[in-house]
Amino acid sequence: MYYYRNMDTPVGRLLIIATDQGLRAILWEKEDGSRVKLPVSGNNDPHPLLDDTVQQLGEYFAGKRRSFELPLHLEGTPFQRQVWEALLQIPYGETRTYQQLAIQLGNPKAVRAVGAANGKNPVSIVAPCHRVIGSSGSLTGFAGGVAVKEKLLTLEGAIKKTNTLF
Repeated sequence: MYYYRNMDTPVGRLLIIATDQGLRAILWEKEDGSRVKLPVSGNNDPHPLLDDTVQQLGEYFAGKRRSFELPLHLEGTPFQRQVWEALLQIPYGETRTYQQLAIQLGNPKAVRAVGAANGKNPVSIVAPCHRVIGSSGSLTGFAGGVAVKEKLLTLEGAIKKTNTLF
C-alpha cells in the first residue's frame, strides 16, 4: 500500500510517497509518476514516515539538516540500486561527476548508464542526485529542473549564491 503527502517547499510542491517498508519516492510538482513507475493518486495520508519525511525535508530547507535518517524502500535494477547507494555517500555541500561515480562503481565506461540511473532516482533530495554534475562542472539534467538543482546546490554551499534563491 502507498501513502501520499504533498509538501510545499522553497523549490515547489513535492509529492512524498511511502510504504510501510520505507520512503518510496519524492516527486516534483508536475511529475506524473512515470519516472518512478508509481501511481500518484494520493493526497495527504496519515503515516508516521510521511510525518518524519516532511519534518526532515523542512529542516533541510531551513539549513538545519545535512543528511536524512529515513528508511528507504527503493526498487530498481541492481545497477540502479548501486548508483543510488553511491548518491547517498556524497557529502552535503559537495558534488561528484557522473565519471567519478562510474569510476567509484568500478566501471569507468558506464558514465551514461550512471546518468540514466541517476535520472531514475526515486527519492530526490534524500538520495542527492542534485549533487551530480557534468565533467565540465555544468549543472546537467535534473528531474526537478536545472534551476532547482542550482538552488539546492546553492543552499548547500556547493556553488556560489545567485539572486534566485529561496
